[in-house]
Amino acid sequence: PSKQIHAAISVPKLPSIRFSVPKVPTKSLPVELNTRDGFVNTIPFEKNVIGSETRPVQESSSVAMATVQLYAILESVVDRVEIHNNVGQQRENWNALLLNSINMITLTAATMAGVTATGGAGISVLGLKLASTLLFSAATGMLVMMNKIQPSQLVEEQRNATRLFKQLQGQIETLLAIGSPSREEVKDAMEKVLALDKAYPLPLLGVMLEKFPESLEPAVWWPKTQTQKTNKQKHSNGKEESNGWTEELELEMRQVVEVIKRKDSEDYERLGNKALKMNKVLAASGPLLTGIAALGSAFMGPSNGPWAAIMAAVAGALASAVNTFEHGGQVGMVFEMYRNNAGFFK
Repeated sequence: PSKQIHAAISVPKLPSIRFSVPKVPTKSLPVELNTRDGFVNTIPFEKNVIGSETRPVQESSSVAMATVQLYAILESVVDRVEIHNNVGQQRENWNALLLNSINMITLTAATMAGVTATGGAGISVLGLKLASTLLFSAATGMLVMMNKIQPSQLVEEQRNATRLFKQLQGQIETLLAIGSPSREEVKDAMEKVLALDKAYPLPLLGVMLEKFPESLEPAVWWPKTQTQKTNKQKHSNGKEESNGWTEELELEMRQVVEVIKRKDSEDYERLGNKALKMNKVLAASGPLLTGIAALGSAFMGPSNGPWAAIMAAVAGALASAVNTFEHGGQVGMVFEMYRNNAGFFK
């Protein structure tokens, strides 16, 4: 038998190479751009048919921009809440420190004048005379400044500004939590911020609110250029849709407004005008009394007898009482409270 030789040759297998062919996107370009980078649009897009063309309308970019703008406005509002709160505390300290300082100065000068009135003839009163005159003059200048700015009224302004900015902060946070803010809502929030900044200014010089107006005017802090909505709103298709108001509801609301005008608004305006008149009288009486006391202390001496010293002591004591009633009782704050309440009902 013939011998057969079997030989086998092993050839290494070549690695399989797969070519990935990009798939044709099945989604339209606006939808693909909308879902790119993990951003998912929650607002469906509409298709406006014009003739035979179909055009997708996307709102994701405008919604994203409105959200960014609302967050920027929210940061500014939170900052204003903190600023108005800090400024209110500072001005409350002003009221307490100025009240105590002026009363101490006035009472010290009145005591010096009283000591001078009890002295006999031949006693030198030059030191007491100069000291009491300087103290009464300083008290007069400080009272004029304090009555001009009305620290207690400034504190009430900052309290109201803080409260209103906190309300605006809550409204913006609600809009962001609900989602899908619009440009109109961003514009409305910005107008409210600017209106509050104008209604409750932080600086004193040049932009301070009038502390002694002719009569009480209700505080206005809302934007004056708000668009008035009608009872019927038109859709994009031209049809009119009711916004929920009916003639019966409008009649009831008119009756409520008339009750507010007759009762609440008139009461607050009447009480506010009384507080304003009282504040004017007290603000003028304090510096007048300290000025009289300064003149009386300047004429103290043996030649004029004790009457100049008695006048200085009595006027100084009265000035201290008037100052305590005005700023300790915070009459300016009471007037500002009535003005803001009248504005609330307006």
